[in-house]
Amino acid sequence: MSPSSALAADSLSAVQRGLALALDSPSGLDDHDRVDALRALEELVCTATAAQAALSAELDASQRALQADAGTRAAEQGRGVASIVAFARRESRHRGERHLGLATIVRTELPHTWAAWSTGHVTEWTATVIARETACLPLEHRLTVDETVAADADHLATLGQRELVGLLRAEAERLDPASVVARRRRAESERSVTLRPAPDTMTWLTALLPVKEGVAVLATLTRASDSARASGDPRSKGQVMADTLVSSVLGRQPAIDATTDATTDPTTDGRTPAVPVSLGLVMSDSALLGTSDEPAHLDGYGPIPAELAREIVCDALTGDEQVWVRRLWTSPSTGELVSMDSRQRIFPATLGRFVRLRDRVCRTPWCDAPIRHTDHPQEHARGGPTSARNSQGLCEACNYAKQAHGWRARPAPDDTGSHVVETTLPTGHSYRSRAPAVATVRHAAIPALRIDYVLAG
Repeated sequence: MSPSSALAADSLSAVQRGLALALDSPSGLDDHDRVDALRALEELVCTATAAQAALSAELDASQRALQADAGTRAAEQGRGVASIVAFARRESRHRGERHLGLATIVRTELPHTWAAWSTGHVTEWTATVIARETACLPLEHRLTVDETVAADADHLATLGQRELVGLLRAEAERLDPASVVARRRRAESERSVTLRPAPDTMTWLTALLPVKEGVAVLATLTRASDSARASGDPRSKGQVMADTLVSSVLGRQPAIDATTDATTDPTTDGRTPAVPVSLGLVMSDSALLGTSDEPAHLDGYGPIPAELAREIVCDALTGDEQVWVRRLWTSPSTGELVSMDSRQRIFPATLGRFVRLRDRVCRTPWCDAPIRHTDHPQEHARGGPTSARNSQGLCEACNYAKQAHGWRARPAPDDTGSHVVETTLPTGHSYRSRAPAVATVRHAAIPALRIDYVLAG
């Protein structure tokens, strides 16, 4: 790193400190100047993200060259760079991959967009939209669309996102309609259903569907809602649509509380789910028995209030469901789960389940993706045992990233005895990830219970 570079960390830190100091006292500006300052700061943010992109592209080229010198196969060169970018930006690897992909494309394939972005006319997201909507086009057509849409940076800055997307799609279809059709077919093959936590212990269940099926599903739910409302159902339109979706998938009808319009879990018509469903619930014994309100953890969702966890268990016990309780012990000093070891190369199912329950989500900081792989921080080929200590739950992408040249990881417990994994990047930077605690640490060992809440047929 050249100390004289305007992009040197010390130089940028000085600018950041200057702005931070300016925030400690009133600006002294009038309203006209405040608006001008807001605009100037927005342009600064845009240019700063462009500078991040430029540095990301340089980092990618440098790491690929180093991996090539180390004999890494061409197909694997560049693996792990997105994770380094994510580490620097304190974001998930998925976002790091998006930032890196944008950085390597815009400067070479969308020069007018790059000029508008780097001069502060448009945001990183606008550049992302242009790159995304032209991704299906060959380079010559992509350059043409870029010139048509982004050559006039001032005009580009006036376009709303809907207007911009419409213009980009119209140009793409005019230049290469076949590629647009191919893109649509590829998108249809990527249909999926995902679940994300929502506020107030709710979830967003999202389905990415082809347009025909998506419209048909919505029309069916709307028709069911209109019919129920016409027959005097007290629930709102949205409540009926949500309940109809749940009952259709689970094969049961939810009970409706007429006073609150709320749904409850026990079946009202004798039907049970077509496929048994297991809910992995981790909570302390004191929370289960009602002597504390320590939050529980629902596998696949995250933290939930102790009251809701007890409600799930009680509903299962008073209904037709079956409940299995497995006792897992926690550390008296950290509150983390502790478990057994194995001599096998592959983590056994029971130990793998334990790691998923202990780590909850991918251990890479800022990732939060579901755990897909049970990983040996110290590689098994280098003597790393298959054990709870030498384990971490990672998403698929993060596990593959750490296999790149120059990455190292090892268990590194701290003074409290917590389960800590230290990972060192090829650049020499490192980070530590700590397993979350199940319960508040008290003076004695705290047993934690895993509740398998199974809707059995």
